[in-house]
Amino acid sequence: MFNLEYLGFSATMIRRSDFRYIKHLQLHTVFLTLGNFSLYEPQSLTVLTTRNLHIAFAANQNFIFPLLYDGMSTSENLKIVNLRYTLSYKDFPSPPLMLLKQIKTTALTLDAVDLQWAIILQIFILIWYSPVELLTVRNLTFRGPLKEPTEYAFLPLLSSVEQLISLDGSMKALTLEHVRNKVYYFNQEILYRQFSEMNIANLTINDAYMPHMLCPNRTSSFQYLNFSHNALTDELFQNCGTLMDLKLLILQKNKFESLRKVSFMTSRMKSLKYLDMSNNLLRHDGADVRCQWAESLSELDLSSNQLADAVFECLPANVKKLSLQNNQISNVPRGVAALKSLEELNLASNRLADLPGCSGFASLQFLNVEMNSILTPSADFFQSCPRVRELQAGHNPFKCSCELQAFIGLERQSGGKLFGWPAAYVCEYPEGLRGTELKDFHLSQLACNTTLLLVTALLLTLVLVAAVAFLCIYLDVPWYVRMTWQWTQTKRRAWHNPPGDQGPVLQFHAFISYSERDSLWVKNELIPNLEKGEGCVRLCQHERNFMPGKSIVENIINCIEKSYKSIFVLSPNFVQSEWCHYELYFAHHKLFSENSNSLILVLLEPIPPYLIPARYHKLKALMAKRTYLEWPKERSKRALFWANLRAAISINLPISSEADE
Repeated sequence: MFNLEYLGFSATMIRRSDFRYIKHLQLHTVFLTLGNFSLYEPQSLTVLTTRNLHIAFAANQNFIFPLLYDGMSTSENLKIVNLRYTLSYKDFPSPPLMLLKQIKTTALTLDAVDLQWAIILQIFILIWYSPVELLTVRNLTFRGPLKEPTEYAFLPLLSSVEQLISLDGSMKALTLEHVRNKVYYFNQEILYRQFSEMNIANLTINDAYMPHMLCPNRTSSFQYLNFSHNALTDELFQNCGTLMDLKLLILQKNKFESLRKVSFMTSRMKSLKYLDMSNNLLRHDGADVRCQWAESLSELDLSSNQLADAVFECLPANVKKLSLQNNQISNVPRGVAALKSLEELNLASNRLADLPGCSGFASLQFLNVEMNSILTPSADFFQSCPRVRELQAGHNPFKCSCELQAFIGLERQSGGKLFGWPAAYVCEYPEGLRGTELKDFHLSQLACNTTLLLVTALLLTLVLVAAVAFLCIYLDVPWYVRMTWQWTQTKRRAWHNPPGDQGPVLQFHAFISYSERDSLWVKNELIPNLEKGEGCVRLCQHERNFMPGKSIVENIINCIEKSYKSIFVLSPNFVQSEWCHYELYFAHHKLFSENSNSLILVLLEPIPPYLIPARYHKLKALMAKRTYLEWPKERSKRALFWANLRAAISINLPISSEADE
């Protein structure tokens, strides 16, 4: 298998002869899983030719260190998992003298390491002098406890470490992650001094409960420091002027509290470009003492702290990328020191109620204000921030109202500058629109323009008033109102009569309503034929029965109420008479108020429908629904006419003194 690159196998013992048939292969990676391992013949791994070697040792066994030594002599990249040794330090197999000349490894990774402090020091000395450039140790536990005799045995090792840190080695980067210390009896300051004086470019000590780190005594070669997830405080690197070459400093998840002290810490770091202070306890109270940041600092991460609006008084003047995510900022105050170089600002997860302006951020290109308390963002944002290329304003509790319409229109004008549109922009208020995307929310211009709404309402009101006025005139509503008023007034006076007055009593068989132009027929035909002979009919006529001193309308109402029936003599003359209309209106009112059948219609002459005015709609309705008596032109039929008319008004009237008179 001449093209084989990846080879993985497990074993319980390894001898040098095991690999004799594959020593000619140019492998890329070899994986070894050594469970219940019992035997290793030295120099066995050196037979292999591979660039990467990964050894996973049994977690419950003591590590066989010749595997480490031979592995470093075999591959460029070596990773060993489960490096554990519980035997006495006296039994520890020291590396052979010729090993340093044979080591090929430049990148070494040790994972799940559980060793005594003295063994760790001895391995570290070996690695320091070796060609290893990148050393990564994860899940490291160094243990003791050290007793006094053992400590004296370690003094030469500590002395050796102090000597080697002053020498130029091959190592460029050291990474220690998830470190647990079970040694309770040793001088920690010596350890911090070893780390601070290392002549390497990159140092990472992550999750080690480290409470402090010393400032180097001489100009340091550190360019990258990562002390995240420790217990460091504001006293770190105060008045430290030896970190001149440091470019990146990561101090997230520590216990820093004062932003001003952090600024002083960086003031003498002349090359610092990136600083990560996220997930600390930072505050700034806006004290009179000004902050002093490194002038070279261009990227600052202050997310997940306890910073409020005053933080804008303590920021690096030349910062280009600033993260203030997840703080307690409610407003970006105006008039603070201008950040003329700021290009990217992250204000997500704060308490902002509106989009900040760009009066102090002339170069701003990216702004993130997601997950704030913005209900109705300002629509003039892109006018005040012309250089902004991307705005992230989603996941806010938007209030879908007229004020938001302008911001929705802003998305169409911005040409895709709103990041996350439309999925991240959803209505939160009112309740009925919750969950609606802003792109689907629409209100008419009339609903949102108060002036236009008032003008429209005024015009509609004027049109409505004009329409009502026209209908009133067309249907003669004022006339009906006047008649209703007259009827009401007459009734009111009747209610207030003296107690002795019993009100209207039927005195007449019928009240005659006719046009003055038809009076000859009424006087010569109607009255004589009804009032003569047996069973004469007592008729009420305005000329002889209206009471002097009362108004005409009041007389009409009284006569209609004192009469059992009302006879209307219909003709073209009738519809032209105003008083006939009054009489018909009041009689019709009595018809409905008393639920009586009191109307008798006599058609003297045919009435063409076009002659009946529009306001005589009651007359039209009566003629269409009620039977009327038509005056016959033939004399032979008139006897039947009078008989029918008498029968329609036949009633026995009560005896009254007024009638006797």
